[in-house]
Amino acid sequence: MAAATKTYEYSVRDRAGKLTSGKLEAANEAVLVSKLKQMGYAPVSVRETGGGGGLNMEIKLPFGNGVKLADLAIMSRQFATMINSGLSLLRALTILADQTSSPKLRETLAEVRSDVETGVSLSNALAKHPKVFPPLMVNMCRAGEVGGFLDGVLLRIAENYESEVKLQRKIKSAMTYPTVILCFALLAVAGMLIFIVPVFEEMFDSLGGTLPAATQVLVFLSNQMAWFAPTLLVTIVASVVVWNRIKNNLRVRETVDPLKLKLPVFGGLAQKVALSRLTRNLGTMISAGVPILQALDIVADTTGNIVVTKAVRDVQQSVRQGESLAAPLAQHKVFPAMVVQMLAVGEDTGALDTMLGKISDFYDQEVEATTEALTALLEPLMIAVLGGIVGAMIIALYMPIFSIFEQIE
Repeated sequence: MAAATKTYEYSVRDRAGKLTSGKLEAANEAVLVSKLKQMGYAPVSVRETGGGGGLNMEIKLPFGNGVKLADLAIMSRQFATMINSGLSLLRALTILADQTSSPKLRETLAEVRSDVETGVSLSNALAKHPKVFPPLMVNMCRAGEVGGFLDGVLLRIAENYESEVKLQRKIKSAMTYPTVILCFALLAVAGMLIFIVPVFEEMFDSLGGTLPAATQVLVFLSNQMAWFAPTLLVTIVASVVVWNRIKNNLRVRETVDPLKLKLPVFGGLAQKVALSRLTRNLGTMISAGVPILQALDIVADTTGNIVVTKAVRDVQQSVRQGESLAAPLAQHKVFPAMVVQMLAVGEDTGALDTMLGKISDFYDQEVEATTEALTALLEPLMIAVLGGIVGAMIIALYMPIFSIFEQIE
């Protein structure tokens, strides 16, 4: 009796390097891979279809398929360790693809391995996936390949991304508490307006008389909650969706980013975050041997603020004309005098990458101190606001009762 066969979906690259996919039947994966190699293809991925449906069907979600910065940091450090240990590039890529927890990164690394297997350099293979591997990573790998120190470059990339992830976590941690308190405040207000105020309203109607102005406002808001609450919820969700779509638009950024830097307290925090990213990324690229003009071109888009981005573009043009790096920086107010002076010293001593690293460390510490101060300030402030809102609502509810007691007396 003939052996039972299964249906597999496969992705392969032909002799020209073109990625193609299709379906074939085989007894198992090993037989299928062997058949594909005999046909002249380089297998990238193989997956059993399970008859095309039922419980074996693969479910793909429309979200959550991106690659996080933390995944790239872990991948880079593991990659550097394996290359430094003497593993071949192909073997290291295979191991990375097998052990990463990100489905998107796993799939992309498999394609990178296939490209490298056909003779493409690692940096060019990474460059084919700009949505997964940032230009900073691609260009540093290219410099490492040329200089013969790929493991060292990958280690610098890992350290850079780990610092960036740490910075992001500090900011998120500082904003978590105020956000939670604000949500509780909104829920408390909504709960009182929906469930508690109507009970008091019925009691007020039975007593008769004219309600105080504050109580009338509270009753009016309670009566409007039937349509206002759903409208507000839809508006908030729609605003978040629209903002996520337009926030990277150039016109929007040209309007919003300058305003971010002018905000009290938060403006200084945004400036420190942008300068930390700029100096860290620029120092990492220069230490990896990337030319200064190319490094400036790449890091300009990594700052997160268009004001800093435009300033870096202007500095790039000045450097292209033969000026020093520090001199044109002094013409932009977004760069503090300390940054300009430290970069000037770094250029004079030939240790620009080291000085950029020190500036980045300084601003990382500044961001940490600022976020801690903000958290310490916002915690009692938010509690006071929440208590004030709830207290004002309770007073407004009991004002008619107090007036009745005064009339009885």
